[in-house]
Amino acid sequence: MTHASVHGGRRWLGAAALALVLLPAAVTLPNPAQAQQLQLPDFTELVERVSPSVVNIRTTEKRGGASSGEVDPNIEEFFRRFGIPLPNRPDRRGGNPRGEEEPQQRGVGSGFILSADGFIMTNAHVVDGADEVIVTLTDKRELKARIVGADKRTDVAVVKVDATGLPFVKIGDVNRLKVGEWVMAIGSPFGLENTVTAGIVSAKQRDTGDYLPFIQTDVAINPGNSGGPLINLRGEVVGINSQIYSRSGGFMGISFAIPIDEATRVADQLRSGGRVIRGRIGVQIGPVTKEVAESLGLGAPRGALVTGVEKDQPAEKAGVEAGDIILKVDGKAVDKSGDLPRIVGSLKPSSRATLQVFRRGSTKDLTVTIAEFEADRPARRASNEPGSTPPATAKTALGLTVSDLTDAQKRELRLKGGVRVDAVEGPASRAGVREGDIILAMDNAEVTDAKQFGAAAAKLDKAKAVTVLVRRGEWVNYLVIRPGR
Repeated sequence: MTHASVHGGRRWLGAAALALVLLPAAVTLPNPAQAQQLQLPDFTELVERVSPSVVNIRTTEKRGGASSGEVDPNIEEFFRRFGIPLPNRPDRRGGNPRGEEEPQQRGVGSGFILSADGFIMTNAHVVDGADEVIVTLTDKRELKARIVGADKRTDVAVVKVDATGLPFVKIGDVNRLKVGEWVMAIGSPFGLENTVTAGIVSAKQRDTGDYLPFIQTDVAINPGNSGGPLINLRGEVVGINSQIYSRSGGFMGISFAIPIDEATRVADQLRSGGRVIRGRIGVQIGPVTKEVAESLGLGAPRGALVTGVEKDQPAEKAGVEAGDIILKVDGKAVDKSGDLPRIVGSLKPSSRATLQVFRRGSTKDLTVTIAEFEADRPARRASNEPGSTPPATAKTALGLTVSDLTDAQKRELRLKGGVRVDAVEGPASRAGVREGDIILAMDNAEVTDAKQFGAAAAKLDKAKAVTVLVRRGEWVNYLVIRPGR
């Protein structure tokens, strides 16, 4: 029997009747138990197959019995990566009265076996600063491990135990990994060995500001999972669980894994030479915003904005300038600023590459010789010559009062032109321009001196935004000034 009701002169069919009307006669809906079976995977076989290849890693360091009780910075770094508060500090008032060094546990993590002869991959922060690394297998064997190599920039490390015939993981293809795909993690959260959690891939190529793009998942990850494998339904490792995002100190449904293809390239270099060799060109970079891209005529925001060029480095020798936007490296597109260090880092030192840069409204190709990556150099701030008086000044409707640079300032800053901001107000102040900034270009035209800048500013359409290239210290950036606001 079909039930119906009348409201306001309209006839409404009941839910059962509506379903009969909409569904074809041949359609048979599965019962709830069947539907659940169709949607949810069974991880039991995967766990049995993969878990023997996953290990617990704990590290110790030697400390004297008369320690002051201060927490080691490496432990602080371990907990910082997971966004949780530092736990209570251990009470060492009953320590060794003779002040002898005693091993103290400093951290716990996870790892997975790469080969039957005992090579194990984990996170660099798990073993960083450790005096002793102890690996526990699923059969409860404890083996001392030596650190083969660790790369802090990618947070990948390889350790080695003296054993043979060990079960090892199968490496998967990250390119086949899809958003929404089921994945599983095995590790030792809070020291609880062989813990299994599961979820789906939430995003790929997630840029968190680190050297590598991450795989984002909703798999439950906690301290101790770090360094463990992220596994697909084929039983293949597709990532290394590394970080979580948290405001509360606990897991909040967002975790990050290092893509296994990137990690494997790092691990291969660590196993062969103990360190990772990367290319560099000697630039500081920043993102290209939508507003800046449109104002410069670039169109969509893309590329890496060069905010600084290091002296006597490959980029400077190739002719790269602060304010350039690098769009391609050897034909590979730089879609966002984070792509540039990854692309350049994969190039071999001493090799040559072609950079496509956007400058002053047009593109040009520059040839650069790749150097080997080294530690970043501290930036040197600009300074004014004491007692000097700028020879010329200009005040504009943009809210800027500028002056010529002295010869000494030009030599110090390695500039041929530009003007110094002596005072700022109104539209320029709202755009973020500060006193002491150096303006290098305006609307894709180079600024030579205060007179030329004042004349160009006077001709601007007050109804349109103007883009200025500003240098602050040794960094440059584009700022958009809106005169009418």
